Amino acid sequence: MPSYDPNALQACIDLGSNSFHLLVGRWIDGRIEIIERCSDRVQLGEGVRQTGAISPAAFERGLACLTRFDELLSQYPIERYWALGTNTFRVADNAGEFIEAAEALGIHISPISGVQEAVLIYAGVLSALPRDEARRLVIDIGGGSTEVIVGHGAQRKLTESLAIGSVAWRDTFFANTAPTQGELEAAMDAALLEAKAEFMKAAWAVKSGGWDIAYASSGTIKMLAGVCEAYGFGAGQVSQRAFEALRPKFVAHILHGEELAGLKERRRDLLLAGSCVLLGLMQAYEVDVIQFSPTALREGMLDFMVRNQHTLDIMSAAHLPPLRERD
Repeated sequence: MPSYDPNALQACIDLGSNSFHLLVGRWIDGRIEIIERCSDRVQLGEGVRQTGAISPAAFERGLACLTRFDELLSQYPIERYWALGTNTFRVADNAGEFIEAAEALGIHISPISGVQEAVLIYAGVLSALPRDEARRLVIDIGGGSTEVIVGHGAQRKLTESLAIGSVAWRDTFFANTAPTQGELEAAMDAALLEAKAEFMKAAWAVKSGGWDIAYASSGTIKMLAGVCEAYGFGAGQVSQRAFEALRPKFVAHILHGEELAGLKERRRDLLLAGSCVLLGLMQAYEVDVIQFSPTALREGMLDFMVRNQHTLDIMSAAHLPPLRERD
C-alpha cells in the first residue's frame, strides 16, 4: 500500500438516491477535522422504482451537482478522494451511463453493495459514539434502500440491506398530489403495511442479534426527529408514541397546508413516506424509541480514508473499492 501523508486533505462523495454529499477533511491531533461539508438534494432515484432508470431530469441534476463538487474540490489540495454510489447505482438500468458521464467530468464513481454501504454507515455512526462494547441497532433510511446493522462495539453481528426507501415509497404510495383525506389516509395505511412487511423479512435476525439501544442516521430521521422535538417528544429522537400523536398533524399539513413545526419545506414531499417507512421498521423490530445519529455513511467513508483504511476490524472483510488519487 502506498504511503500517504496522514495530515493530507481527503475528500469523500456520498452519492445517495435522495441527496449527494461532499466532505473534505483530514486527520490532525488524533481527531478528524472537517474542512468542507456540502449537500445537494439531487433525488437521483426519483421514479427509478417505476421505470427502472434514472430520469433525464435527475440525470442532469446529478451531473450539475458533480460539476459543482468538482469546482469546490479544485479549491483544495486534495490528495485522494472516494466517490461511492449507493442504491440507484445498484438498480438503475442506465447507471453505467451516468458513471461514464461523471468520468468525463473527472470523477470516478464506484458503486457499492448494500453490505458495503451498511459497513460504512456503521463505522460512520460509531465515529461519534464512545469506542466501547455497547450493543447497538443502527439503521439508515435512504432514498432507495434501508441498511440495518446490529453490532456489539466494533463487531458487526448482522448486516441487511432492504429495498425500501423514502423516495421509492413516495413515488409508489404518494404520487397523488391532490388526494382527499380518505385517499391520503388509505395511502398511509398501505405504505405502513408494506413497509412493515418488508422489514419483517429480517425481524428474526435483528431481534436475535441482541441490542440495547437503536440509532438512525441520515435525512429521514433528522427530519422526523426535528418535528418530534418541536412538539415536545424529546430532543434527537423519534418514538412510536410520537408518530401516533402526530399523524393527524401530518395529514392536516399535507391536505390543508397547516403549519407543522420543525419541518423544513424542502423535506415536505418525503414527510409521509419517510414516517411510514420508519414506523414500519419500528413496529417490525419492536423499537419504541430511536436516537438520531448526526453521522452517517459519509463520515464512515472519511473516517476510513483519514485513518488510512483502518477504521474498524470489520473493514478488512468488506472488500471496499479503492481510493482514487486526485488529478
